[in-house]
Amino acid sequence: MTHFRSHVFLVTAAVLTASISLLIANPQVKDTDVTGCKDHPLFTRMQNMHIVWCKSVEFDRAGFKTGKGAETVVEGRRFDIRYQANSGSMPPTPLAILRNHQQAITRIGGTMLFEDQRYTWLKLVKDGREIWTQVDTAWMKGYTLTVIEKQAMAQEVVASAEQFQSGLKATGHVEVPGIYFDTGKSVLKPESEAALAEIAKLLKADATLKIYVVGHTDTVASLDLNMKLSQARAEAVVQALVARHGIAAGRMIGLGVGPLAPVASNNTEEGRAKNRRVELVMQ
Repeated sequence: MTHFRSHVFLVTAAVLTASISLLIANPQVKDTDVTGCKDHPLFTRMQNMHIVWCKSVEFDRAGFKTGKGAETVVEGRRFDIRYQANSGSMPPTPLAILRNHQQAITRIGGTMLFEDQRYTWLKLVKDGREIWTQVDTAWMKGYTLTVIEKQAMAQEVVASAEQFQSGLKATGHVEVPGIYFDTGKSVLKPESEAALAEIAKLLKADATLKIYVVGHTDTVASLDLNMKLSQARAEAVVQALVARHGIAAGRMIGLGVGPLAPVASNNTEEGRAKNRRVELVMQ
């Protein structure tokens, strides 16, 4: 009986030893990067970290704090990368994560824009390019980077006088793609000129046509501010058509309706982008 128990003990010990050896030889899968994810070229990762999630899109936007109560919205190619500490390793403190990224950006000529206990916001301008970064430390044993490589959107939807004419005849109103303003401002950006030229072409082709130029916003900020902003933007379009394209002021009225006529939900950024628009409406 004693011999039998000794044999069982030896067999069990051998199995345990084999299991331990397998665990040592095969690191846990969760300590490897998720397939298809890699570091952004601007930053190496903190030590003993792996990527658990990432996302990149060709054109998106994000807000970056530049001071207390101040924020700049930047558009361009967006990267989101989430890191987590490897199993068995001590994760760095949030402060260590913030300081490491701040020091890394300043060493290559960048700037630290702002920080609080959770975040830091960074900016690098190099070779005519702007790269904006948010470091978010409020993740269990890790952190998330959001990086925007600033760039203008490649215009795919082109405004045309013919499309405006068809839309007005069909429904009495039509959206004008290609009208651009900076966030919270009513000054037309230079990229808007092609769309303005097509509106002018529409009006010159039909001397009897009169239109309302209607500005729309999303629901970000107060109703009062959005009503004023949409009115100012509509009037900016009218003024540009008069001053640059010789359209009679009496043929156009600029009106702002703020967020009161949405075409999509304001609960998502995609929906808010659709709601920020300029339309032509037949008088």
